[in-house]
Amino acid sequence: MLLWIEFVICSSVIVYSGSRLSKYGDIIAEKTGLGGTWIGVVLMSFVTSLPELVTGISSVSFAGLPDIAAGDVLGSCVFNLFILAFLDALYRPMPLSAKALHGHILSAGFGILLLSIVALNISHTTLFFPFGWIGSYSLFFVMIYFMAMKLVYSYERRQAAMAIKERVVELKYGDISTKTAVSRYAINAAIVIAAAVFLPKIGEGIAKTTGLGQTFVGNIFIAMSTSLPEVAVSIAAVRIGAIDLAVGNLLGSNIFNIFILAVDDIFFTKGPILSFTDPVHAVSAMSAVSMTAIAIIGLTYRAEKKRLFMAWDSIGITLMFVINLTALFMLR
Repeated sequence: MLLWIEFVICSSVIVYSGSRLSKYGDIIAEKTGLGGTWIGVVLMSFVTSLPELVTGISSVSFAGLPDIAAGDVLGSCVFNLFILAFLDALYRPMPLSAKALHGHILSAGFGILLLSIVALNISHTTLFFPFGWIGSYSLFFVMIYFMAMKLVYSYERRQAAMAIKERVVELKYGDISTKTAVSRYAINAAIVIAAAVFLPKIGEGIAKTTGLGQTFVGNIFIAMSTSLPEVAVSIAAVRIGAIDLAVGNLLGSNIFNIFILAVDDIFFTKGPILSFTDPVHAVSAMSAVSMTAIAIIGLTYRAEKKRLFMAWDSIGITLMFVINLTALFMLR
């Protein structure tokens, strides 16, 4: 009972501060001209993905549990994509993929690239030669992450310049200064991080009562608890109409999650971390690749109407989420 009370308290704090975080992130995007996509991919995803970083480092450094670390990262990637489908169900006017900018395809493509490398190295552990105890693939993860940040930034700057030439942009937050927005963003980010740090331990405590294995627990329970900041921030962003902030946050979080896996590899001194993880994690990695591919198709096709209460791409993402969940449960 105490664990559930702690979970509710942490969740409530994250939901409240997460809604404020979305507002001030949207203001920063407007004031700086960087756009919601880049702010979501970089600033928002960094803050909301810190629980995964804390969980991964503590799992490999103190507990020696690489499956929990890998499961948390890959499970969070799958869950983040499912959040996209959930947001589409909440957003009534049109399919979410039709409202979001094409630029998200760029970060989604980098996500597929990183997740594919992870899946390959889980299935074939000798594919990349290690550097000491660190897998050489971790170096690629770091390089690709910073390359993604640079290219998304360059793309957003070009788009902003084109928008300025074409029309005068109407400001939504003319009464709030950049300094105020940045300071309040930092305060709410600190609150979200502080509350989210406790989530993995609480989630692990609740998960242990089920008696399920580390792979299933890491991919489902721990991943869901550490993804709560993404849920809170993304829902709040959609409610204020900051669609690109929400989508950029989720797709950017997946890129940052693989970067976290490289950090976990450094702290796991027994050898390359993916050589010590259960091959079942490849199921989550490939599920995330498939879900991201569906998201890219949706962003490109841009359906005008929804089937029932969800667009067809969101239905496909949800179906893949259920398949991943079923496969992990059967292979646990």
